[in-house]
Amino acid sequence: MANNELETAVNREKKNNPQSTNAVVGDTSDVLPPPDGGFHAWAQVVSGHFVVALTWGYAASFGVFQNHYESTLPQTPSDISWIGGVQVFCLLFISTLSGRATDAGMAKLVVGVGAALLLLGTFMTSLATKYWQIFLAQGICTGIGQGLMWLPSVTLISTYFVRLRVFAVTAAATGTSTGGMIFPAMIQHLTPKIGFPWAVRCMGFVVLFMVIVILALLRPRLPPRKSGPLVEWGAFKEPAYMLFTLGVFLLYWTLYFTFFYIQVYATEELGLSQEAGVNLIIVTNALGIPIRAPFGYLADRYIGPLNCLIPWVALCGILMFCWAAVHTVAELYVFAVFYGLASAAAMALFAGTVPSLTKDLDKIGTRVGMALSIISVGPLTGPSVAGSLIARTGGGYLAPQMWAGAALIVAALTLVGARFIISGPHLQAKL
Repeated sequence: MANNELETAVNREKKNNPQSTNAVVGDTSDVLPPPDGGFHAWAQVVSGHFVVALTWGYAASFGVFQNHYESTLPQTPSDISWIGGVQVFCLLFISTLSGRATDAGMAKLVVGVGAALLLLGTFMTSLATKYWQIFLAQGICTGIGQGLMWLPSVTLISTYFVRLRVFAVTAAATGTSTGGMIFPAMIQHLTPKIGFPWAVRCMGFVVLFMVIVILALLRPRLPPRKSGPLVEWGAFKEPAYMLFTLGVFLLYWTLYFTFFYIQVYATEELGLSQEAGVNLIIVTNALGIPIRAPFGYLADRYIGPLNCLIPWVALCGILMFCWAAVHTVAELYVFAVFYGLASAAAMALFAGTVPSLTKDLDKIGTRVGMALSIISVGPLTGPSVAGSLIARTGGGYLAPQMWAGAALIVAALTLVGARFIISGPHLQAKL
C-alpha cells in the first residue's frame, strides 16, 4: 500500500516551488531548501522504510494469522477476516488525522504514541486466546498504532529531497515487502518450535527494534504549519474525482482477499503444508521490491500515474479470474508472482494520480485525506465478504474469485471514465 501520502508529496512538490507552499502551510521563509542528501536525509529513508514495514508490511502478513486462527478458533473465515480488515481500516482512517498532527509539528510525538500502541497490540495478541481479545489487540490497538505512525513518518522524506526524491520515496515504500516477508516467515517457522504465543512475542521484539531505530532517526525538518480543511466539498461535485475514488475503493475492497486467503487456499484446496504455504505470502509480498521503483519512475517521467494505474488494476482483475483455473502448486506460484507484481504497482500509483484530478494543488492533501477516509471502508469489509462467500459455497473459492475479478474490472472501467472526463479521447495525454 501502499504509501499514498508519500506519492502525493512527491507530485505536489514537483509542481510547486518548495517556497510556494507558504500561503497554505504558514511562514517557512527561513527554512533552507531540501538538502537532497546527507546523513539526516537518508536517515529519514531508513526510518520510513521501517515504518512502512511495520504498517503495510505487517498488514499484508495477515494471511499467516488467518490460517492459524481458522485452525484454532471456532469462528468462521469471515469473522476472522474482520480482524485483518479492521487493522487496515484503522491504518487508513487514522492516517487522515495523524497527517494533520504532523502539520502542527507533533510528528515525533504522534509516531511515539503509535509505536507504543503497536507494541502493546502485538504483545497482547501473544496473550490473547479468545476471538474478542485478538480482535481488540491485533485489529483495533495495532491498527490505530499503525495509523498514527504511517503518514507522519513517511511524509517527512519528501521534505529532504528534490532531485533524488523519487528514489528516496520508492526505497521507503519497499518496506511493505520487507515486513511482508519477515513477519509471515517468523510466525510460520517459529510456531512449530516454540508455540504461537512466543512466535508473536519474537515478532514483537523485532517490532521493538525497528521502533527504536525509527524514533532515533526521525527528525522533522519544517516548522509547524497550518493545515487545510478536513473536507473540500467541491470535490464531490467533480465527476472525475468521484469516479477515481470509486475505482480505488473497489481496488482496495478486493485487493486483500488474496493476501489474507492465499495460504489458506494452498493448504485447504491443494494440500500444501502450512510451512510451505507461507512461502506464497512471502512471494506475493516480495515482488513489490523490483516493481515499485521502475514503474514509479515511468509513471512520473513518461506515462502519467493514472495511465499507468489503469492497466495494472485491470490486470489484477484478469488474474483473479485466472486464479479460478489454478489446480496445482506450480500454477499457484505463477499466480502469486504475477499478482504480487500487479498489486504492488497498483497500490504504489494511487495517490500520485490525485494531482491530475485537481486544478488547485493546495487542495491535494485535503483530497487525499478525503479519499483515504472513503477507501478505508474497502479493506474493512472486503475480506469479510470473501469469507462469507467461501462459507456460503461450502468452502469453495470460485465465488469470491469471480466477485473480486468483476469488482477489479469495474474499478478499471471507472478509472477509464475518470480519465476520459479529464482528457477526452486523447490517448497520448499524460495523466
